[in-house]
Amino acid sequence: MVTTFGVESVWGHHFKPKSVVQVPDLQRNLTFAHGSWYQMGNQKYSYLTVKSGIYYYTRRVPKSLLSRFEKKRFVKCLHTSSLAKAERLSSELSSRLENIWDRLRLDLVDCAPVQNSRQKVKPNTDNYSPKLSEVVEVYLRLKKQTRGSTFVTSTQRNIRYLIESLGDIPLSEVQAKHGSKFRDDLIAKGLTTASVRRIFASVKAVVNLGITEFGLEAQNVFTSVYLPDGGQVTTRMPIPDAVILSIQRTCIEMDDGMRWLIALLSDTGMRLSEACGLTREDIVLRDLNPYLMVRPREWRRLKTESSERIIPLVGGSLWAAKRTLECSYSEFLFPKYCTVKGVKANSASGALNKWLKSRVPEGRVVHSFRHSFRDRLRAVECPSEIIDELGGWSTAGVGSSYGQGFNLELKARYMRMIVMS
Repeated sequence: MVTTFGVESVWGHHFKPKSVVQVPDLQRNLTFAHGSWYQMGNQKYSYLTVKSGIYYYTRRVPKSLLSRFEKKRFVKCLHTSSLAKAERLSSELSSRLENIWDRLRLDLVDCAPVQNSRQKVKPNTDNYSPKLSEVVEVYLRLKKQTRGSTFVTSTQRNIRYLIESLGDIPLSEVQAKHGSKFRDDLIAKGLTTASVRRIFASVKAVVNLGITEFGLEAQNVFTSVYLPDGGQVTTRMPIPDAVILSIQRTCIEMDDGMRWLIALLSDTGMRLSEACGLTREDIVLRDLNPYLMVRPREWRRLKTESSERIIPLVGGSLWAAKRTLECSYSEFLFPKYCTVKGVKANSASGALNKWLKSRVPEGRVVHSFRHSFRDRLRAVECPSEIIDELGGWSTAGVGSSYGQGFNLELKARYMRMIVMS
């Protein structure tokens, strides 16, 4: 016999507390262990044990929920002898079990006190549907480990927009008309079509996970909402070459941390967060072709896989790299905007754009250096594949993934061609 509880599903099986339903063994792979099971070796932090070369997931039921179950331990055969696969399955199962137990703990809070401590309380969970605010909490708990702080902030903001439009209603009560209302409310806020599409993409992802995690028989109504094309589109214009040269000269005259960062961006085309997250180890000057390395770090993830790259240092960027190494006593090149806890890209953007505002044409910002960088490389007839590699842009086509790419000397040759004097 297995005990099942109808709060969520674990790999396709639905469960209810023993006080609700008792069902036969499901595929013989979900069971609460009998005493003879506990001779399987030492259990690791990943809740894995081994029996006859096969990995099992075994975990104690939380003390606060013991009254709901006949056994004190939950065991599942993972049907694999591969440690790597077992650890991955264990991590996924742990997340789902924790979600189930969280729901049962909330039910306990809502239940009336029992007169007898041995009496088991029957929760009303069969038709439970989480509210929108609960769904986003589960979504972020499962997703944020591999995402940055910007992902968390934007997801919370997008669901806040949804709740402001519809109210914090249960997920199962979201109807097709709500999707249209949400779209109209976003447009009424003055958001561009591009922004509305990004918000909808985020909301659809949250709702999809909520439907799956909570085992709801519902459709994601946001996938079929019509989103109009067109609307306001913001085109980021490049900074003219003469203006870039003037800014670089001013940076050399002022010679401080903020100006080093601007000069570094002006001749590398890096994203601001990439530059802010650099360390001393990322700068290599002891070479005929000095360069910097953009690579993923614990405090700063990269936007795409192609963002990891090597950029030759020339002109203003070479000057800036030398000055930061000479004057910075921190592991980080720009400690004001980066610590081991993360990159403060928003703070850096605000400060740099404020200084640039009176020095660049209207509508240009610090990110415009990146647009200028591509145009400057086009002007010297640099091959598009090299431009993509220098800027960390994704290159279309299967062929781009073959080989090791362009060597440093060739990239440095084109980079020296864009230096202004």
